Amino acid sequence: MGKWWPLTAVCMGAFMLLVDVNIVTVALPDMSAGLKTSFSSLQWVMDIYALVLAALLLGAGALADLVGHRRVYVLGLAVFALSSLACGLAPNVTVLIAARAAQGAGAAMMFATTVALVNASYEGRARTAAFGIWGAVNGAASGIGPILGGLVTQQFGWRWVFLVNLPVSVVAVALTLRVVTETRPAKAPRHRSLRNMDLPGVVLFAAGAGAVTYALTRAGEAGWTSYTTLGLFAAGAVALAAFTVAEIRSPHPILDLRLFRGASFTGLMIASLVMSGAAFAYLLYTSLWLQSVQGLSAIGAGLVILPMSGLAFVSSWLTGRFLHGVSPRWTIGSGLLLIGIGTLSQAVLTAGSGWAAVLPGFAITGAGVGIALPNVTAAAMASVPQERAGMAAGAVGAFRQLGYALGIAVLGGVFQGALEQALRHDVPDAAATAEALTGGRAAQALAEAPEAARAAFATGLNTATATAAAIALTAAVAALVLVRRPSAEITD
Repeated sequence: MGKWWPLTAVCMGAFMLLVDVNIVTVALPDMSAGLKTSFSSLQWVMDIYALVLAALLLGAGALADLVGHRRVYVLGLAVFALSSLACGLAPNVTVLIAARAAQGAGAAMMFATTVALVNASYEGRARTAAFGIWGAVNGAASGIGPILGGLVTQQFGWRWVFLVNLPVSVVAVALTLRVVTETRPAKAPRHRSLRNMDLPGVVLFAAGAGAVTYALTRAGEAGWTSYTTLGLFAAGAVALAAFTVAEIRSPHPILDLRLFRGASFTGLMIASLVMSGAAFAYLLYTSLWLQSVQGLSAIGAGLVILPMSGLAFVSSWLTGRFLHGVSPRWTIGSGLLLIGIGTLSQAVLTAGSGWAAVLPGFAITGAGVGIALPNVTAAAMASVPQERAGMAAGAVGAFRQLGYALGIAVLGGVFQGALEQALRHDVPDAAATAEALTGGRAAQALAEAPEAARAAFATGLNTATATAAAIALTAAVAALVLVRRPSAEITD
């Protein structure tokens, strides 16, 4: 078969897993009404996928190094397909969240192996071209999710947002088995086996990240000083401290903590952690506003978000063409600055604002994403010794998805708190009205108190986007201060 078929097989999986990070964004109002679920549950439909993907990404990469990249990739496709079927058939929100977690595990296996498979399938100029196409597919997938979600939801219903993955997964598996050659790192130590894989590191990282994210999500309902919230934060801190000890002692850590001695690597990890969360995590609440308050359809909401993905694609292409020689300090730092400015410019909504009010902010944010995002992985790989480049790439992916999960949790708590606070002065039961606005019963709340509901939703969204802006601008300063031109800063 043609030489580009292996790239096609790999890109099919990468496209699916990245689209599914936010394809459900515009389907959430229909999902909420269909399953009769709450705002906090809606958060977890989004959050659990990114969280499991982040938590298992480093471990999946280590597993692939031991048993083969194609084998783990195909296994990931199979898990992704079966869990997508479970999502599409879910009778209630509990089953849906569990299935989304399994989907995240499959996505981690796919995401952890795509770079190695592309690298092994091509050489020379063909490899450069392949990675360019792979990067473009990744960038497009990250932004096109809301549009696809809107199209599928409006035409077929929200369940097909998940079911559409099934035929694509079947084709991807068949194609991978036929055209992709199995590969393992040529220089992998012979004594390495599944027995000495860093399983404690994988488990402790997942436990710590999960506990902290759950604590942030629960804090909005239970309160920041409740025993539940404090207990979850404590459990997360203990797990992450144990993870640190385990990585220091492990002969084969999933993340060599000595890499953080390098200022550039530390700055790049901060940028990775913040980037997706600040740029994309608030889209959950913007989508609710566009459909519940502005009355747009699912596809209409997706089209409003389109300037973000369009500008991200264009600015990414222009950055690669004209700014490839510029230090990542400036591309990543300026990209984060634009993300901060773009999200801040969306924090201007009032009760009378229309959907066009968020378009300039989406465009600016998209431009920032396109400038910063393509440079982070390459810069991280170049900032560490060559034998740790794969680990650095995996860390960027894990931190990026973890930042998205944490962003949904943090901004969700901020949004919900500001929404309820704004309603307290105008409606008798602020909590019930807030629940109606975010839980699929917005029409009822708007009919009972139209001005107050619109103003409160705008206040909540303004507070969430302003918070995202503050986080992005802080990370921009960190990148500008810490990141330098690529150099191997850490030695054994």
